Amino acid sequence: MENDALIAQAQAWLAEDPDPDTRDELARLIDSGDHAELAARFAGTLQFGTAGLRGELGAGPLRMNRSVVIRAAAGLAAYLKKHNHHDGLVVIGYDARHKSQTFAEDTAAVMTGAGLRAAVLPRPLPTPVLAFAVRHLGAVAGVEVTASHNPPRDNGYKVYLGDGSQIVPPADAEIAAEIDAVASLEAVPRPTTGWETLDDTVLDAYLTRTDAVLSKDSSRTARTVYTAMHGVGKDVLLAAFARAGFPAPDLVTEQAEPDPDFPTVAFPNPEEPGAMDLAFAKARETNPDLVIANDPDADRCAAAVKDGGDWRMLRGDEVGALLAAHLVRRGATGTFAESIVSSSLLGRIAEKAGLPYEETLTGFKWIARVDGLRYGYEEALGYCVDPDGVRDKDGITAALLLTELASELKSENRTLLDLLDDLAVEHGLHATDQLSVRVKDLGLIAAAMRRLREQPPTELAGLRITKAEDLTEGTDKLPPTDGLRYTLDGARVVVRPSGTEPKLKCYLEVVVPVATKTDLPEARTKATTLLTTIKQDLSEAAGI
Repeated sequence: MENDALIAQAQAWLAEDPDPDTRDELARLIDSGDHAELAARFAGTLQFGTAGLRGELGAGPLRMNRSVVIRAAAGLAAYLKKHNHHDGLVVIGYDARHKSQTFAEDTAAVMTGAGLRAAVLPRPLPTPVLAFAVRHLGAVAGVEVTASHNPPRDNGYKVYLGDGSQIVPPADAEIAAEIDAVASLEAVPRPTTGWETLDDTVLDAYLTRTDAVLSKDSSRTARTVYTAMHGVGKDVLLAAFARAGFPAPDLVTEQAEPDPDFPTVAFPNPEEPGAMDLAFAKARETNPDLVIANDPDADRCAAAVKDGGDWRMLRGDEVGALLAAHLVRRGATGTFAESIVSSSLLGRIAEKAGLPYEETLTGFKWIARVDGLRYGYEEALGYCVDPDGVRDKDGITAALLLTELASELKSENRTLLDLLDDLAVEHGLHATDQLSVRVKDLGLIAAAMRRLREQPPTELAGLRITKAEDLTEGTDKLPPTDGLRYTLDGARVVVRPSGTEPKLKCYLEVVVPVATKTDLPEARTKATTLLTTIKQDLSEAAGI
């Protein structure tokens, strides 16, 4: 982009920007002649897709800011009206990140100006409360302002339609087209009043619904340590645990209150190295039965257990299998579902129980739409345990159900690890791992995918690849998506670009037969070796 044209574009954006913070930021960049930084912000627009919007806060069309949010809200309003929701209700929630409340209020103003009705949740609350509220209030759409577990500098914009599920194609493309059609912010009516700020009635209804997750007379003795990871989960989780009659969790006080700067973690994601260190330190002091963590918007649930002399995180696939086994034990009926990047163990559990099972593309936007869904999960710590209440992942209800399971096992002098051992003997040891590469240049991800397509590996860790699928072509049961899936003798690999972060993600699974519990140590050693070697071979094949 020529510098004069770049400056002109930035000045035009500046003239419309309603936020004094980003106005000052952009004016400084223009005055300093920082063409490189301006080009980074004006080389395109933040794309609206099935994850909505997510990106770094700042001025310009490639950042998250009020101008981008107002356009997104105007596009959503236009889409809703084209679909005959002329005066429907749009309910809006938000987390505690920088600018979240402002973005929520801007969205309410745009909806009101478009003739729709808008209602904003009373304060920063977990994303599953918003997902619940959409159906509970009979809304035609919902918006959650959150960047979930992204770095502190990010924010995001997640859209639900009236069925309480996140948007999927073609709705995302239709909304994106309406956003592109917004000529200027001046053309978007934004009254300063006219929308409703909800009271706690919706939250109370959500908490009442959490009672349905647990068995009526179940054991509820498990003691927990809990971290909210500087997010919005604490008060709602504590209220849910108190209603259920569990012992009050011991809080990781340094991470208990919302803080948009996330001072104790580099990435506020329980899966990231170091994020759980304070929780583990608390567990060493109090010796609970279970450690529980939510991500900042509390739609994900992480768990850790004492393994030998210290604490370790359970993988998302391990928690997914444990919850499935618990539901089967309780006599659950309905379909069990997971995404293609999650462990195949769920299918084995469902088959043994005589339950329907489905595999979907990555994301709860797909899992939530499975007909007759009873339980769905994804390896990235997402679990839908009450689809009649929340058609999305829900870190609060998942924590309740897992703590109930830990309590029941405790009453039998057993642990979650004992149940995992039982599942390994019954179905084979399903060991999973991930190769995840974060990049600054998204071109590196495209290059790695291209290399794998043009020079596909024929074996990994000495295991022959028996089937290679390019998921961009779709399959009999899956719509097209950017990904590759390899089936090996006793293993499976899925490679895909992340939909929410600048990462290339490779999901690995090996299955090792186990005859008795005495075989488990050897099986785990074999699985670890295979996963390590698959990582190395795949990294070399992808050039990453």
